[in-house]
Amino acid sequence: MSKRVAKQINSFKYKGEPIRITLGTLILTCLCILLIIVATFTQITLKHPYLPLDTLSFLSQDLSDSEILHHFIKSYKYIPQIPIVFFIVALLGRKFGILSVVGYIILGLFFPIFALGGGISYMFEYGFGYILAFLPAIFFAGTLLKGKTDFLRIVIISIIGVLIIHLLGILYMLFIATLRHAPMDLVSSWIASQSGVQIIYDIFFSALGIYLGRQARKLLWIIMC
Repeated sequence: MSKRVAKQINSFKYKGEPIRITLGTLILTCLCILLIIVATFTQITLKHPYLPLDTLSFLSQDLSDSEILHHFIKSYKYIPQIPIVFFIVALLGRKFGILSVVGYIILGLFFPIFALGGGISYMFEYGFGYILAFLPAIFFAGTLLKGKTDFLRIVIISIIGVLIIHLLGILYMLFIATLRHAPMDLVSSWIASQSGVQIIYDIFFSALGIYLGRQARKLLWIIMC
């Protein structure tokens, strides 16, 4: 009796099996596309300490003063689109993760669901390369996420995956800037705004997204057995 119960319990244990193509997974893929869209227009205000260039001029002042202390706190408007993409690939796997992003891109070429609008002409926007870079990043992450996933692997995936997105995004941005004959100071400001401190936040929240996605995947696999 105990062996039979153990066998039944083991049959519902997640062992890294791929999610099957069903109506439920297709609906879930559509929901993930919607999730990317929502993340695109979501801004989270993050605050962190930093040292401004005029830090030395404050050493002789009362650092307990709230106004002076506020000078060392920086607010950052963060858009969690990249972590959501990694959450999706951790949840659905490489195949359905790529399908979700492809669906998002196709919709964006017809409807204004990208950060700065949409349409065919959006392919010539500076930020479009970051969106295209989701695809190789998902392929990389989905390949490494097959089977057992430990903390170190999650960290490696988040670091390399995020760097893939930003590197390809910057290269695409330089390509568009060359076509437009844009001045380098404009290009530099775009790179700083898109791939500055954003990279650090993307790595941290992408690792968190991967972890949450894997936990949700275990539950999803059991439900869809």
